[in-house]
Amino acid sequence: MRKDFGAKPLLYPMPVLIIGTYDADGNADAMNAAWGGIADDTKISICLSPTHKTVANLKVKGAFTVSVATAKYVAECDYLGIESGNKEPNKIGKAGLHTVKAPNVDAPMIEELPMCLECKVISYDDATCRLLGEIINVNADESVLTADGKIDVQKLEPITFDSSNHAYIKLGEKVGNAFKDGSKFKK
Repeated sequence: MRKDFGAKPLLYPMPVLIIGTYDADGNADAMNAAWGGIADDTKISICLSPTHKTVANLKVKGAFTVSVATAKYVAECDYLGIESGNKEPNKIGKAGLHTVKAPNVDAPMIEELPMCLECKVISYDDATCRLLGEIINVNADESVLTADGKIDVQKLEPITFDSSNHAYIKLGEKVGNAFKDGSKFKK
């Protein structure tokens, strides 16, 4: 037996994304956003309300970063979502986090979060709250890389948002091999 939930934003896993921007004066801001994902090979789509300071900033600068929230910094990342940059201009500092300018776009990266997408704004629609960005570069700290230089998800420890239970869940263990395990049905 199945239970119907109606039209709701329930999809698993839902990444917890930390969006970083600079304002016109070069002050860093960051917010927690869970409604986003890859839209194409080099595009990301995120739903952000136009009332966010982050939205005003990315309209001015045309750039933003997307850091992957991690289990180690779950409380800090949550704070970036529950505190408004419109009310608290130093919320990054209050969370104990530090920023550095991204190498390829005019936006801040959060030093403590080891994986970051550097993005340019393609479009933002106030009516739908949809931000579409072009991924210019992805960078990751060596601490979360495998011996052969790939991102190790288990070292990264990304968190996902469980919107049904208002919880953060750390991604777990490897359970299979993509583009391989299903080949047993091709016989």
